Amino acid sequence: MNGGTLRIVLGDQCSRDLSALAGLDPARDTVLLMEVQAECTYVPHHPQKIVLVLSAMRHFSRALVARGVRVDHVRLDDPANTQSFRGEMLRAVARHRPDRIVATHPGEWRVLQDMKGWEAAAGIPVEIREDTRFLCSLPRFRAWAAGRKSYRMEFFYREMRRETGLLMEGDEPAGGKWNFDAENRAALPKGLVPPPPHRFAPDDITREVMDLVATRFGAHFGDVAGFAWPVTAKDARAALDAFIRDRLALFGDYQDAMAAGQPTMFHALISTSLNAGLLDPMEACRAAEAAWRDGSAPLNAVEGFIRQILGWREYVRGIYWHLMPGYAAENALGATRPLPGFYWGAATSMRCVAEAVAQTRDLAYAHHIQRLMVTGNFALLAGLDPAEVNAWYLAVYADAFEWVELPNTHGMAIHADGGVMASKPYAASGAYINRMSDYCGGCAHDPKQATGPRACPFNYLYWDFIARHADRFAANPRMAMPLRTLAKMDTAKVAAMRGEAARFLATLDG
Repeated sequence: MNGGTLRIVLGDQCSRDLSALAGLDPARDTVLLMEVQAECTYVPHHPQKIVLVLSAMRHFSRALVARGVRVDHVRLDDPANTQSFRGEMLRAVARHRPDRIVATHPGEWRVLQDMKGWEAAAGIPVEIREDTRFLCSLPRFRAWAAGRKSYRMEFFYREMRRETGLLMEGDEPAGGKWNFDAENRAALPKGLVPPPPHRFAPDDITREVMDLVATRFGAHFGDVAGFAWPVTAKDARAALDAFIRDRLALFGDYQDAMAAGQPTMFHALISTSLNAGLLDPMEACRAAEAAWRDGSAPLNAVEGFIRQILGWREYVRGIYWHLMPGYAAENALGATRPLPGFYWGAATSMRCVAEAVAQTRDLAYAHHIQRLMVTGNFALLAGLDPAEVNAWYLAVYADAFEWVELPNTHGMAIHADGGVMASKPYAASGAYINRMSDYCGGCAHDPKQATGPRACPFNYLYWDFIARHADRFAANPRMAMPLRTLAKMDTAKVAAMRGEAARFLATLDG
């Protein structure tokens, strides 16, 4: 049947309430889903991430068909597949001859730019609707950001709390404070073993996708073995419920902790579901709030969890769309060193880095402190090229889509935006990693030594970083303490540390 609307659903939009599906007429409209090679390879995505997206799409297609919706699902292994969004959109227009196309705003700048050319290419109207699955619309964020010299998440978060009513008691924040982060910085005590996360055995659809991905993308970093992420809305809700029941109560205390052999700690593991459209963010926030109100989880844990979704997740999306495309090209610290091979699994003597990279390879997952204070901190201190660092983070994590990956990496981890997001770089020596993890035990390096054969690279790289950028940081009050400490150091000690740093960095270059 010709006519009607061609409604396009992208791989991270597997949501029943997607704006592109609003007003759908099952008698006349067609929903198009496109699995294309270009989206799997513009960076070498982790095979588990590709499985997540393709399996979620196939399950979503089946759910739509069960509701009586006409679905045109182009599969990756279809011989006629053009392997690009535009090519498949044009083929679908030729097949269905729709009167118009409706799509939801995509999550990546490059996709939006392509989508803006669809109307001219197809010769029919194309409507790109707001993505209403987020709690702060892009116009709302632009209004908040207008006229500001800096964009601090904390102020944005407070406005979102007031607007949503989450964790509010009248006009005041629950517990008398907006932010309980100071209570959420404990290291994991010996003997405390986090409960295992809820995992999902692959069904027939997922196993079929796993076989396809293993064959086609076997050369990518990581493999499909052990894939256990939720791929349906039902499973995503089950993952949320398991977190609320089993791990939320201690999530706050230990959300910054790291431990060898404990990759998931007390974390929720729902970012893949949120970012693929399988779980509603307000649903997650309300579930956590209910746990506090019924006494099953403390306020510091619930506030920390809600802040990550209502505050941080919404904020980074706003930053991304407010500042792109120029934001991605910024390199405020002039970092140019290529990404070392150990980010892709080559051997390294730094146990913390080896642990974080190994679990990333195995699970397509690392929690936020591993990303920020281990792999991100090293990239910052070593001056790794922002484009290469961003491409790595986008490739290796199952929850990484550019709208969320780029600000977190570019702004928070490596300070490439010069302080747009963070008022100071998140630089740290080995002492921080030693305090927040057990990685330093058994490491070839001593976190208490800054020079010598067993010196921790994070120590001499930290002071080399501070010295290298001392002039830039001189006007930053939040960097006053390390700069004062550097100024008081014995010049011979500083020279020795910087010499160690130069020798170590030279090994990366070779």
